[in-house]
Parts: sequence; C-alpha cells; structure tokens
Amino acid sequence: MISFGFTIYKFFEYLRDKGELRAQRRFGPREFAMALIGTGLVCLLLAAIHNRLEMKRLRKHYPYVPYSLATLLAGLMGIIGIVAFVAVLFGL
Repeated sequence: MISFGFTIYKFFEYLRDKGELRAQRRFGPREFAMALIGTGLVCLLLAAIHNRLEMKRLRKHYPYVPYSLATLLAGLMGIIGIVAFVAVLFGL
C-alpha cells in the first residue's frame, strides 16, 4: 500500500506537469496517496506489534525459538513509508 500510494502520487504529478490533469478536486491524488500510505503504515505497525506479542508467547512454551527478522524489516519498511508520506505531504 505504501509503494502503491507513492506511485499514484508520482503518476498524477507527472500528468499535472504535462498539463493533462483536470482541475483539483476536494479529494485528489495527493490525498488518496496519503490515505494509502497512512493505511499501509498503520497496518505495518499493527502487524509488527502482533508479531512481537506472538513471538513472546511462543518463547514461553519453546524457549529456543529462533529470533525473527520480521520486526526489523517492519521497522525498515516503516522508515521508508514515513519518508514517502513526508514526500507526498510536502510535495517533494
């Protein structure tokens, strides 16, 4: 969702620069992109929290469960998502 939202924003920005985009609307491409990126970030955060809690619960019963890189990857994707959100927000 994060990458799709940013792609939508860049595509419509390209159309606007070429002069092929119609008049601005109340809920335009920028707002749609921000909604998609924001939803992706919230989903990523909830999934990371859920994974962390489930791994803790799993380790209570099986102490030698290997550590998962899912939380680290979620954090990295979250940073990319925040950068994309800020880029859309400020029109970078």
